[in-house]
Amino acid sequence: QVRLVESGGGLVQAGGSLSVSCTVSGNFYSINVMHWYRQAPGKERELVATVGGGGRPTYAHSVKGRFTISDIVNGNTVYLQMGSLKPEDTAVYYCNGDIRTDWRSSRSYDHWGQGTQVTVSS
Repeated sequence: QVRLVESGGGLVQAGGSLSVSCTVSGNFYSINVMHWYRQAPGKERELVATVGGGGRPTYAHSVKGRFTISDIVNGNTVYLQMGSLKPEDTAVYYCNGDIRTDWRSSRSYDHWGQGTQVTVSS
């Protein structure tokens, strides 16, 4: 079973910085792509950043220039460094991975973490 665990959320003042991490554990072969999503109260979940798949990292327009997604570190961990935070960045942040679980098959599966709360005070 594959498990994704986010950590590092918390409370920060506007203009500050915060880093969250996501670690994949369990029985898996490799990670194709990792995403960070967020969901604010009353809003739909939105894609924030993506890394992997052989391409350059991509970002939502709302966070470009302020957030940085790391490479996949040690084959199982990805970080999201958030800077110049704004109250509108307040949300639960989720990581999502497209993960191969069997070296004998190229099939991959979608996995989600449980989320970590990030709150930015004004």
